[in-house]
Amino acid sequence: MTSLELREINKNYGAYHALRGIDLSVAQGEFIVMVGPSGCGKSTLLKSIAGLETISSGQIVINGRDVTRQEPGDRGIAMVFQSYALYPHMTVAENMGFGLRMAKRPKAEIDAAVARAAKILRITDQLDKRPKQLSGGQRQRVAIGRAITRSPEVFLFDEPLSNLDAALRTQMRVELSSLHAELGATMIDVTHDQVEAMTMASRIVVLNQGIIEQVGSPLELYRNPENLFVAGFLGAPRMNFLGVTVDAVSGLDVTVSAPGLSPLTVELSHPTTLTKGAGLTLGVRPEAISVVAEGSESGAVHGEVRLVEHLGRETILYVDAGNLSTIASESGTGNITAQLSYVAPFAAGQKVALKLDARELYLFSPDGGRTISARKTILDK
Repeated sequence: MTSLELREINKNYGAYHALRGIDLSVAQGEFIVMVGPSGCGKSTLLKSIAGLETISSGQIVINGRDVTRQEPGDRGIAMVFQSYALYPHMTVAENMGFGLRMAKRPKAEIDAAVARAAKILRITDQLDKRPKQLSGGQRQRVAIGRAITRSPEVFLFDEPLSNLDAALRTQMRVELSSLHAELGATMIDVTHDQVEAMTMASRIVVLNQGIIEQVGSPLELYRNPENLFVAGFLGAPRMNFLGVTVDAVSGLDVTVSAPGLSPLTVELSHPTTLTKGAGLTLGVRPEAISVVAEGSESGAVHGEVRLVEHLGRETILYVDAGNLSTIASESGTGNITAQLSYVAPFAAGQKVALKLDARELYLFSPDGGRTISARKTILDK
C-alpha cells in the first residue's frame, strides 16, 4: 500500500527553481531518508509535504487523499524539528499532549496517548519536568513523543539528531529505528549525516540541485551508484576519482591507465561501446585500496604519505600520488585516500605503494558522469 505519493513536484522562488519535477512513491511503513548537499532542496521538499511550503505545481497524495492544497493540520502528518520546539513553560506531559488539546480531544484520551508515548520513549519518569530540566536527548524524545500522541499517517523529521553530541546521536539512531519497527509507521527524515542515512533508512533518496539523482536501499546506492555524484556523495571518506584513458577493450573487460597509474582491467556488467583512447573517470573507494611498502611489485600507484589518521580500529592515509590526476578531490590534486581496517604503523613522509582492488573499481562516462560499470553483488538491507 502506498502511503505517500509525490507527483511532478515543482517549487519556484521567483526565477530560482528549487524543486524540479520530483516523483516519489513511499510504501506504507517505509523509513525514507533524504540526503544531499546544502541547497539541494531536501528541506524544501520536506516542508512542502508538511504544507509549510506551497508548491508551484504537482500533487501530494497521502494514503489516497490529495492534500496538495490542505492546511498542515489537516494532512495527517506530524513533524519533528531540529530545534525541538518545546514550550518552556509547559511540563513534558503538557508539551506532548499539546496537539491533542488544540484539537479539543477529551482529557482521558490525551492522558492515555501521552502515557503510551512516554512508555514507548522511556520518559515516563520525566512527565512532570519542564524542558530546561532535561538533557538534549530527553528533549528530542519529548518532541518525538508529541508527534506520536497525534497518531499521524506520516512522520516527518527535519534533522532531528543534529543538535545532539556524537554519543547521543548514536543512541537516538538506535531508538528511532526501534520506534519505527514498533510503530510500523511511515517516516521521512532529512539529514546531513551519512551514518544516519545508511543505518536507519529502508531507502535513501539522494537529491542534487532540486532533482532526485537516485533512490534505493543504502547498500544498493553504496555499491551501485548510478552516477559520479551519488558515488562521491555517499561514503566517508569519499570515493577517490582518477582521470584515466582506455587502453584496450576486450568483451566485458576494459583496461585503463594514467600517468603514474599501472594499467588496470575493469570487468563491466554490460557490453560497452567504449573505444581505445576514450577519457573516463575511475572511481575507487578508500577501503578498496591496500598499502604495501615502497618497492613492492604489487603496487599500482607510488606516492608519499601526507597525513595519517589513527582511529583505533582503522587507519586513514592521505597519499600524495604526484602527477596522478585526481578529480573532485577534497584533499587536492594528486592525493589518494586509503582506509585500512587495522592499526597501521605509517607516518607522514613515508614512501608507500597503493594497490587498487580491480574487483572494486568504477568507471564513469565523461558526459554527465553516468556509471558504466557496476558491482555485481548487492546486499539489500
